[in-house]
Parts: sequence; structure tokens; C-alpha cells
Amino acid sequence: MLYGSAAAVGKPDVQECVILLHGLARVSNSMGELETKLQRAGYQAVNINYPSRSYPIDTLAEDAVGRGLAKCREQNAQVIHFVTHSLGGILLRYFDKHHGIAELGRVVMLGPPNQGSPIVDQLLPVPGFGFITGPTGSILGTESEIFTALGPVTFDLGVIAGDTNINPVNFLFFSSPNDTIVSVASTMVDGMRAHLVLPVAHTFMMRNNAVIDNTVHYLKTGSFIP
Repeated sequence: MLYGSAAAVGKPDVQECVILLHGLARVSNSMGELETKLQRAGYQAVNINYPSRSYPIDTLAEDAVGRGLAKCREQNAQVIHFVTHSLGGILLRYFDKHHGIAELGRVVMLGPPNQGSPIVDQLLPVPGFGFITGPTGSILGTESEIFTALGPVTFDLGVIAGDTNINPVNFLFFSSPNDTIVSVASTMVDGMRAHLVLPVAHTFMMRNNAVIDNTVHYLKTGSFIP
């Protein structure tokens, strides 16, 4: 592997591991606060770094999810959860669709483009956009066939969406509440069990205390904080 306060609802009764997957053009350090809070809550935490702009989705999913599972299994984890940000959630969906994960517990996705992003729709024709986002980022438009191919989720999923747009230019790309990159509606996916909207923006939502507290609470209880 390359390189807020959590809700107090007790520590896991069995050996549980949480794999963290960052988003596009980010690194594992972006999930560092979540990693620390999860460890304090009693989980083994495996924070995976992967080259999000360098390879197609199948390669990224096999690499990032595969390495995370290997690390958790090395620690004899009985249950393996996931916390993902943005693209990380799509990698998990891709891997689970093609392989399945026997030990899979609960999943919390933060700002996942489960139905794509209009930012990609608008900027894909711009010269250089594909170079900046890489082959995987370039397929995350709202009309992408990848989302139809992935289908509904079949695991225990809670989604946290943001509704704060901090970029005035990006207002032009949306007609509904959004987190600057992904609309609230686009974070939804058939099969999810819970959906929560918080006043956060996409880029740094994983560092927000309310996001962190609700993430830990969902992993422990299967619901967000009432």
C-alpha cells in the first residue's frame, strides 16, 4: 500500500476491519481523520492510496479494493466494512459486481457519483479534461453506461450527500441541490438502505465532524444518527 468526534456507541464485538477509499485526484491522507476516528472506535482501519487518474476503472478497482481486502484478511478480520469518498464508491461497486466480497459488512459512501456528474458532461469536450481526470474520471458523466452495468447495490449501504455548492461557476451545471461536484439526487442508488443530506461540500466532506460521526454510527448500527 502506498501510502471531529466519533459517536460513542460502543466498540465492535468481533474483529472488524474498515477499508477507506479516497476519491478522484486525491490521496489516502484525505481520509486520515476518518481513519483515526475509526481506529479510536475500535476498528482496524486500512487506508488505501491508489493512482486514481492513471488507469481505467477495472484496473483501479482490482488494485485498490483488492489490496484493501488483502490487508484486512491478513489481520484475520471477520467482517470487512468500507468507507468511500466519491470515485471510491464506484470502485467498490465495480469490484463487488464482478467478484463479490464474502466478509462484506456495511458501507458508507460519501458524495458518490452513483448516477454520474454533470460536471463531466459539460467539461469532457474541453481539450485536456480527459488528461486531468484520467480514463476513469472521464466516464463518470450522467449518461455513462457504467452505472447501468453496475445495477443496484446488494450490500448494506448508507449514503451521505452534501448540499453546499462553494463554486459560483458550478451553479451553471446544476438545476438541483448539489455539493459542487455531485447532485444530491445523483448520490442515490437502488438498493441503498439509508440516505442523509448534510450542509457540506464535496471536496472536504470526509473531514467534517457530522459526516465522521454519522459514518461511525452507521457502521455500528446500520442507521445514521437520529
